[in-house]
Amino acid sequence: MILDCINQPNDIKCVDPEEYNELADEIRQFLIEKISVSGGHLGSNLGAVELTMALHLSLNLPDDKIVWDVGHQSYTHKLLTGRKEGFDVLKKYGGMSGFPKRKESDCDAFDTGHSSTSVSAGLGLVKARDINGEGHTVVSVIGDGALTGGMAYEALNNASRLETNFIIILNDNNMSIAENVGGVSKYLQSIRTADAYKGFKVGLENSLLKIPKYGDAVVDTLKRYKSGIKQLVVPGMFFEDMGITYLGPVDGHDIKAMMKVLREAKKVQKAVLVHVITKKGKGYLPAERHPARFHGAEPFEIETGLPTKNRTKANYTDVFSTVMTKLGARNEKVVAITAAMPDGTGLKRFSNMYPERFFDVGIAEEHAVTFAAGLAVGGLKPIVAVYSSFLQRAYDQILHDVCIQDLPVVFAIDRAGLVGSDGETHQGIFDLSYLSSIPNMHVMAPKNKWELSDMMKFAVAFDHPIAIRYPRGEAYDGLKEFRAPVVLGKSEILYEEGDIALLAVGSMVKTAQTVRAQLKDRGYSCSLVNARFVKPIDEEMVTAMAGFHKLIVTMEENVLSGGFGEKVREYKDRMKLGTDVLNIALPDEYVEHGNVELLKKEVAIDSDSIVKKIIAEYVSL
Repeated sequence: MILDCINQPNDIKCVDPEEYNELADEIRQFLIEKISVSGGHLGSNLGAVELTMALHLSLNLPDDKIVWDVGHQSYTHKLLTGRKEGFDVLKKYGGMSGFPKRKESDCDAFDTGHSSTSVSAGLGLVKARDINGEGHTVVSVIGDGALTGGMAYEALNNASRLETNFIIILNDNNMSIAENVGGVSKYLQSIRTADAYKGFKVGLENSLLKIPKYGDAVVDTLKRYKSGIKQLVVPGMFFEDMGITYLGPVDGHDIKAMMKVLREAKKVQKAVLVHVITKKGKGYLPAERHPARFHGAEPFEIETGLPTKNRTKANYTDVFSTVMTKLGARNEKVVAITAAMPDGTGLKRFSNMYPERFFDVGIAEEHAVTFAAGLAVGGLKPIVAVYSSFLQRAYDQILHDVCIQDLPVVFAIDRAGLVGSDGETHQGIFDLSYLSSIPNMHVMAPKNKWELSDMMKFAVAFDHPIAIRYPRGEAYDGLKEFRAPVVLGKSEILYEEGDIALLAVGSMVKTAQTVRAQLKDRGYSCSLVNARFVKPIDEEMVTAMAGFHKLIVTMEENVLSGGFGEKVREYKDRMKLGTDVLNIALPDEYVEHGNVELLKKEVAIDSDSIVKKIIAEYVSL
């Protein structure tokens, strides 16, 4: 195999050009076989194989720098930089990350994980290069879906002033996770299909060059002005008008064509955008047919593309999806918003049933939140469905546009807590802290699937900003017998005894049940409270528990700083309650990728670790 000859950066340059296509096929087969076992981002990587090969053939790594937007398309890059063995432990604890990591390789120029950041980071690397008097090439690779993120335009605006080389690769496959939406997508589609433009440009140049004496001069003059040949046929030329040289479109699966355009791009002493057309999932029919499903694939059967493990129980996203369709039927004011993730957030069914009340704004979380604020001012009940780690991007909009005005926007926050294999950039372990720091915001977390349904109904009827955070994975269906009505700021006492009181938030209620059973086996009397609200906390309950328990234990799947436990401790200290408080939370640090249950043990929020901490604390009192 040709791939066996690639064991370190730049080895690809030793491959015979006649074997490039064969190597591309081998890379695709390798990725399909490995990801079918480990899971991972398949579609985006299959679509970027030739593009990545052309970059590695045209650049000298690690001296030259490639910044991958999001980074979920960097698997071929990892293969070509000598990390083939790492795919056996891809996204496993202690193994290779599914995203670029500077600590993993000198060829990874910048850590990424969220969208629309690559042009800003690349521009910073360019400026650093020039100030340091260096001469290497910097390339930012950004997908067309990421261009719906406002940060990309902020960076393009600044890049347009450059008088030095900076290459931006626009990897255009008409997809983010779901199919792209909006004006940017329509604009790029008009360029993709402008065959008349491409044919006219070549024909015009050839005709002009035939003019005796003056032909060369006319062509050179046209090329020197941004209103050159492109402007004669393609209206707008958005990038050129901004001051960024535009090259393309070019077939992203034609390695030689890609290498040619990259040679041209290197000559431009300003920001240059190379528009590359690729097909997401290329080379694997199930991924080509279902690109959204294979964006982040679970382990699957190669022959059929079907998951190797069939889910037998609904997950929290499924429960949310069902509740949303019911709420939509009952209340015509209910509208739903997603930032390019109708499938991932569970809004696909709602969009099919109520298309006029569903809004996919693309990868634009900040816009999604302020758009929701406008909908609320207009008398509607907007529900913003978003992953916890992505909502971080809209903190200012939550504070400034929703909460200052005290608007009734509902935030349905999926993937809260530890999410596992995607690692630091995707762990949803900060939302309790950043949301509860904002005045007028209210924050809830359900103990099981029944309570998620009840909290959604409560939130839609509530006339203030409110957030419901729930974890990734199978929805807990225990404790069904405990279903007290949801009341603002009130917790739910599940078991009331003595000695130790467990105050658990959301997903940690299930863990708390196990902890309570283990403590009782050791002879300790133990109460269990489902906190329900993180803001406001149930102060009356805390006071009551302090009255007849020696130790109050708070349990949350969030960092300690700014979380539920700190609020309970602060209230206890302020009110001078005569009890001790032990906070069980995640350490104030980033948690790497790995299996969720393993990660819980590593950060000591699994039941065994918690029991040890509680007994040690109780004995010391």
